Amino acid sequence: MASNVGSRAFQNARLQKKHRKQVDELLPRAVAAYRAGRPAEAQAICGQILALLPEHFDALHLLGVVALDSGQLDMAEQALTKAVEAEPRHAEALSNLGLALFNRKRYEEARKCQELAVALKPNLVVALTGLGNTLMRLGRPEEAIVAHDRAIALKPDYVDAYCNRGMALLPLNRNAEANQNFDRALSLNPRHMEAMFGKGLASIILRHFDDALAAFDAALAIRPRAAQVLAQRGRLHQQAGRFDPAMADFQAALSIDPRQEVALLGFAQLSVIRDNVAPAMDACRKVLEQNPASEVAWTWLGECFAKQGDLTTALQHFERALELKPDFGDAITAKIFLLDFMPETDFVQHQAVRREWWSRIGAQIARRPPPLRDRDPERRLTIGYVSADFRTHSAALVFLPVLRHHDHQAFKVACYSCSPLQDVMTAQCRAAADLWVDAWQMSDEELADRIEADGVDILVDLSGHSAGNRLPVFARKPAPVQVTAWGSGTGTGLPTMDYFFADPVTVPEAVRPLFAEHVYDLPAVITTDPLQGWQPTSLPMLRNGYVTFGVFNRIDKISEPALALWSRLMAALPDARIVIKNGALQDPLLRDGLVARFVAHGIAQDRITCLGLSTRDQHIAQFAAIDMSLDPFPQNGGVSTWESLQAGVPVVAKLGRGAAGRAAAGIIKAVGLHDWVAEDDDGYIAIALAHAGRPADLAKLRTELPSMVASSAAGNVETYTRRVEEGYRLFWRRYCASG
Repeated sequence: MASNVGSRAFQNARLQKKHRKQVDELLPRAVAAYRAGRPAEAQAICGQILALLPEHFDALHLLGVVALDSGQLDMAEQALTKAVEAEPRHAEALSNLGLALFNRKRYEEARKCQELAVALKPNLVVALTGLGNTLMRLGRPEEAIVAHDRAIALKPDYVDAYCNRGMALLPLNRNAEANQNFDRALSLNPRHMEAMFGKGLASIILRHFDDALAAFDAALAIRPRAAQVLAQRGRLHQQAGRFDPAMADFQAALSIDPRQEVALLGFAQLSVIRDNVAPAMDACRKVLEQNPASEVAWTWLGECFAKQGDLTTALQHFERALELKPDFGDAITAKIFLLDFMPETDFVQHQAVRREWWSRIGAQIARRPPPLRDRDPERRLTIGYVSADFRTHSAALVFLPVLRHHDHQAFKVACYSCSPLQDVMTAQCRAAADLWVDAWQMSDEELADRIEADGVDILVDLSGHSAGNRLPVFARKPAPVQVTAWGSGTGTGLPTMDYFFADPVTVPEAVRPLFAEHVYDLPAVITTDPLQGWQPTSLPMLRNGYVTFGVFNRIDKISEPALALWSRLMAALPDARIVIKNGALQDPLLRDGLVARFVAHGIAQDRITCLGLSTRDQHIAQFAAIDMSLDPFPQNGGVSTWESLQAGVPVVAKLGRGAAGRAAAGIIKAVGLHDWVAEDDDGYIAIALAHAGRPADLAKLRTELPSMVASSAAGNVETYTRRVEEGYRLFWRRYCASG
C-alpha cells in the first residue's frame, strides 16, 4: 500500500513539473498577446494554463485583467478573487479586484480591496486613484481628492488622476477648479475621452452650454458609442430646449446600454414634458430597480403621479427624494408646485415649503456685501428684470405690458434673459428694454457679477419657483432692492427678497406675516394687454337654448374637488355643456382620462367637449362659444381669467386658502365683478345657476365687460404700470432712508 502511495506521489510530482514547464512556455505568450491587443487570444491561453494549474496566480491575475478590460465582470471578479486567495498580499491583484467590484457598483467591497492594496504598496498610483473614484461613489468627495492628490504627487504626469480629481470636484461645486484638472489631463493627452467628458459636465454646471456641447462632441468623436456621453449631450440639448435632438441622444445611449441611468432619466423627463406619462414611469422604475437611492428617479416618478392627478403619491415620492438628498432643488421645487395644487393646503404650508427651499439651498449661498449705489431717492433708477420667459409663454403675457409702458425718463430697464429660446415675443421684450443681456449661459455667480456691474438698483424676479428661475442669484443679493413679481405670484420664501407684488384679495392682510417678503399691493396680482381686434360676440345661450361653460386652463389645474363641483353644477342644469381646452388634451390617454372622470360623476360624455392645441388667436376665438367660464381650484387661472373677461365672458371663482387659489378672485373683483366670487362650494354653484337663469342680464354683461376691464386700474396696462413704478420709487426711497 505504502509503495502505491509513493508511486502516485512521484507520478503527480512529475506531472506537476511537466505542467509547470508547459505553463512557463504559455504564460509569456499570453502576456504578449494581451500587450499586442489580442485579448481573446490572451484569454484562451490563460484558460489553457488554468486547465493545467487551476491555482496559478499569474494566469488568474492576467485572465482577470483581460476580462476586466473587455467588460466581462463576472469572469473578472471570479478570476481576481481566486488570484487574491492565491496571493493575499499582492497589491496589484487587490487593486484590480477593487476595480472589478467598483464596476459592479459594490463600492464598499471595492474600497476595502483598494485600501489594502495601498497599505501594502503606498506608491501604487493606480490603486490610489481607483480608491479616489470609489470614495466619490460612496459620497466622500473630499477624501477622494486626497487620494487623487497622493497619486499625482507620486506621478505628476498621471492623466487619469487629474481627470478623476476633476470628477471629484464636481459634486463639491468647485467647477472652475475641476475644469483646470480636465484641461491638465487634456494637455497631457488631447484624446483623453473621459477628461473631455468631464469638461462637458463642468461646463453644464457653469451653464456654459456651447462649451459643453463642443466638449461632448469632441468626446464622441473619440468614442462614438460612449453611452454616458450621448446621455449627457441629450441632457444638454434638453436644457437648451432642443427636445428632438435630446430624445435622439437618449435613445441612442439606451440602444447601447439599456440601463444607462442619465439617459433613462432624461427620457423620463422629456416624456413627462410631452405628456407621455406611461413610458416616463417605466423609465423611472428601471432606474430605481438598479439604483433605489436615485433622488432624480423618485422626483420624476412623483411628477408622473402628479400628472395623473395622484397628488398624495407624488408628494410621498418628492419627500423620499429629499430624504436621500435634502438639498435636491428639483424635489423641493416640485413639492412647492404640488402643494399649491393640493386642496387641503393653505398659506401656512405654502410659505413653510418656500422657507424650506431657503434653509436647504438659499441659506448655503454666500450673500454679497451690499453694492455701493448713489442714494439719491429721486434719481433715474435701473430696474433689472430676470426671467427665462422672455418668449411666447403665459408669464410674458403678464410682464410684457409693464415693460412696454415704463417711463424711461425715470427708469432704465434692463432685461436678463435666461433662456436660449427666442421668438417674436422675445423681440418685443428686447425692444422694450434699454439694456438686453443674454444670460442663459452665465453661471449664477457670473450673472450676479453682471447685475452688480450694470448698476441695477432694483432687481425683479419674474419666475418665483417656476421653471427656469434664477433664485440662487437673488440669494446672493447683487442689488440693493429685490422684488418678486408676476411670473408666479405666490412669494419665494427668500429673506433676500424685499418685496412681493400682490393685491389685497390674493394675499389678505391676516396672512402677510407668513411671507418672507413685504407684500406691496397692485390693483391685481397680474395684468395683461387687451385683446387685439376682438369683436363682441352674442351670447351662445340665446341661440343654443342651453348654457355652455368653459374651462380654458391647464388640465393639471382640474382638481378632483373642482371637477366634482362642476359635475354638481352640470347635474343641476341637465342641458348644460362644458368645453375644456388645453394643449395636453391632444394626448388621447389624458383626454379619455379626463372625460372618464366626468362620466364617473354621472355626466354623459356627449356633454363634454375637449379641445387641444391651437394658435392664440384661435384660442381666444373659442370664447365666442362660451357663456360663462369656470375657474379651477385650488390652483386658479391667471392669464386665462383675463382672456375670458376681455372676451366678455365672466368667470365664476371661489376664494381659496392660498395665493394661487385666490388670484382669479383678485382679478375678477378688480374689474368690478364682486358678485361672481364665492366664499364656498355652495356659493359657487349658486352664482352659476343664478346667471344661467338670467340670460338677458348675461348678454348685457357680455357686451359691457370688455370696457369694464379696459377702464379698471387692473386692466388698463398704462395705469397698472404707473402703480408698479410708484412701488419702485417707494422701495428706493425707503432704501435711501435706511442708510
